[in-house]
Amino acid sequence: MQGTIEKRGSIGIIWIDNPPVNAISHAVRQGLISAVETAAADDEIEALVLACRGRTFMAGADITEFEGGPKPPGLGDVVDALSNSPKLIVAALHGTAFGGGLEVALACNYRISLAAGKIGLPEVKLGLIPGAQG
Repeated sequence: MQGTIEKRGSIGIIWIDNPPVNAISHAVRQGLISAVETAAADDEIEALVLACRGRTFMAGADITEFEGGPKPPGLGDVVDALSNSPKLIVAALHGTAFGGGLEVALACNYRISLAAGKIGLPEVKLGLIPGAQG
């Protein structure tokens, strides 16, 4: 699964691991929503940290999925799950958080980043609206 929960005391860490750049694939979207729902039902978890393994947070959409058309759940569903979670969620950013990755981070209650981290919505330079409407 590409969205797993690790419990450390009362904190749940949702780990995303989709090498090489943690693209927000269909499996990642499903895993994120499932992890948030699982954590919401766990009375031992008081708060969540959303973190990614590897060299970067989430670099945005998985371009290998563009050809087949949208496949639910969409990025907007992920954003809704994060922003409506009864648990406080902190996004732990490192590397890049571009496009959908930034939108996922913005859906969390708080964000923290390494100083070298980069964020942005590069699609707007092409005249495109961000996938979850920014």
